[in-house]
Amino acid sequence: MTVRKNQAQLTTDEKRRFVDALLALKRDGRYDSFVSTHNDFIMSDRDDSDRVGHRSPSFLPWHRRFLIQFEQALQSVDPSVALPYWDWTTDRTPASSLWAPDFLGGTGRSRDGQVTDGPFAGSARAWRINVRVDARDFLRRNLGGNGVQLPTKADVDSVLAMSTYDAPPWNSASDGFRNHLEGWRGVNLHNRVHVWVGGHMATGASPNDPVFWLHHAYVDKLWAEWQTRHPNSPYLPASNTRNVVDLNEPMRPWGDTTPADMLDHRRHYTYDVAA
Repeated sequence: MTVRKNQAQLTTDEKRRFVDALLALKRDGRYDSFVSTHNDFIMSDRDDSDRVGHRSPSFLPWHRRFLIQFEQALQSVDPSVALPYWDWTTDRTPASSLWAPDFLGGTGRSRDGQVTDGPFAGSARAWRINVRVDARDFLRRNLGGNGVQLPTKADVDSVLAMSTYDAPPWNSASDGFRNHLEGWRGVNLHNRVHVWVGGHMATGASPNDPVFWLHHAYVDKLWAEWQTRHPNSPYLPASNTRNVVDLNEPMRPWGDTTPADMLDHRRHYTYDVAA
């Protein structure tokens, strides 16, 4: 059984294996296919039309399925690798261990945002950006440079206390756990972290930055914690809801996975700290 660990607890060997698997997926082209999928969905998901991956109840099951598929790709390179998660309520500064040169590298340089250290640095040429938002082909970051702070534990606890999964109009205006976690309302958890990292993470092509996977693994862990706290609060909507994915409706692009299939993460992996 795959166990996802806090990135701060990874050994030197575990970090190396994770990075090596990422680089292998980049070399064979599979990594960029995940970037393209995410970019295509975030660009097409709108409040007033068909939406699957974002601004909708299926934001959490869609990303859970997306992460499982990516983790399986990593494990096809190295079966020992699992997705780590980044607890941004604790590791809150550019000096945190995940931004070290032996792991993800640090922030970008001031003139163009280019990451200049670590295995994904532009100068290394092993991480050429192919799914682009502009002409630049190097990874960009601006850690903490966009005038926002990372969410606190108090912010997270306030969202975990919400007892309703989602509510009409089932989009970025909804009042419920999913939308407050996604970040369109309230204290803003998930979206705020993308903005704090900046660079590619602040675009639809955010998986170009490997920290995307660590961020979303923590968002997934928070959903699992919410499920444990609220065992009688179901995924909503259940059925017959226009433009969004109901409980037993298949999610694009897979067609073989429904939100109901994704409700129990323990069928696929566990976390080092019980959710």
